Amino acid sequence: MLAGMRNLAGIFAAATLLSAALTADCQKFLPKSIQFKGAPDYTDQELMDAAGLTKDAVLSYAEMGTHSQKLMDTGVFASLSFKFDGQDLIFELTPLAQLLPIRLENFPPAADNELDEKLHQRFPLYHGKVPTEGGLTDGVRDVLVEILSAQGIKATIEATPFTDAALHKVTAVSYTITSPPIQVGEVKAESTSAALEPKVLAMVAQQRGAPYDAEGSRSIIENNLNTYYRENGYLEAEIQAKPAPTPVISPDAVHIPFLVSIAPGIQYRIAAIHLAPDLVVTQANFDRQSHIHRGDIADGEHIRENWQFLSRQYHNCGYVKAQVRATPTFDRAGGTVSYEVNVDPGPLYTMGTLTIENVSDDLRAAMLSAWKMPAGSIFNEGAILGFFATHDVNPALERIFSTVDFTYAMHLNDDTRTVDLKLKLEKKH
Repeated sequence: MLAGMRNLAGIFAAATLLSAALTADCQKFLPKSIQFKGAPDYTDQELMDAAGLTKDAVLSYAEMGTHSQKLMDTGVFASLSFKFDGQDLIFELTPLAQLLPIRLENFPPAADNELDEKLHQRFPLYHGKVPTEGGLTDGVRDVLVEILSAQGIKATIEATPFTDAALHKVTAVSYTITSPPIQVGEVKAESTSAALEPKVLAMVAQQRGAPYDAEGSRSIIENNLNTYYRENGYLEAEIQAKPAPTPVISPDAVHIPFLVSIAPGIQYRIAAIHLAPDLVVTQANFDRQSHIHRGDIADGEHIRENWQFLSRQYHNCGYVKAQVRATPTFDRAGGTVSYEVNVDPGPLYTMGTLTIENVSDDLRAAMLSAWKMPAGSIFNEGAILGFFATHDVNPALERIFSTVDFTYAMHLNDDTRTVDLKLKLEKKH
């Protein structure tokens, strides 16, 4: 009987607590103030709007939690809590460590017109950046879908982190149209001088149908044409590729037309190439090997060969970081160009360790025995090619080297100024 009374008392107490909790949860409060702490990058009004709150809001505890969750769902905050002391509703916010700018990978040019302003109006916490995931990230995607829909494009868009290849880290959130296909459309070229050569027109035409990229497509068109003109002596050619603001929509794809402006300028001829007097290569030796001379068209291939020759001579003397600096002087009236050439040799490097891969132990021992650049000697990159020559080297090795291809990789140790060398042999196909 006593045990039954104790159980009944426990049930009554639990029911009382539950009733109190439900009463408190259903009770409404008018906060004297609503405060936000820990997020100085946002105004109170932006945070109020993002949470769906108004200053005269009458709220239950459950509703306070709902508005708190709405803020958290944006993905902008790492953590969030709130408290209500009977007068003030206070939100404690911890912003996410990093928000990222957005990249529109393959969007038509008009899609980004006043985009930041549109997004901020829709999402108060959007200040040009988004988290890698969360409500704000998804919301931006939805707005982009709406913008494209207004242009007649029914698009599917993915948002993914973008990794900068040079920095090896995520630097943006990339928005990409996955359907329909977005392609380069008709490319029209206009020249400020003579009629364009057939080869140029063919280069321009072959871009049509390529996947469109908001940054890459323009660069590809400009770089290809710039390379062509500079290879043919037009050293000051100016190329500008501009996508048309209005896409051409077909049943199977969206096409972005381009207009390319080409100003070839002057086709230059070589007047002179002068080497600084303190280089490891004399002017006479340089002139003897050069395949481009005074009066020749200043074509890019032969000019590059000259700078590569100089670079190799420094590499053969241990200066493996040498940088050739050729300063052009243009005589536009005469249509000629002269180069003043200097070299920054950088530090001197010596031979480090030698590793030989993909060979038998006997062959490795023979190669190490024949190697003529011991550790500590001045590094000579040209000696690698000489080692694999198939005449006047080592009869036994010559027979083997004639049947293989070799590659080599250099690892520079900047602290010790040494070069570790790795050789690898593969049978010729």
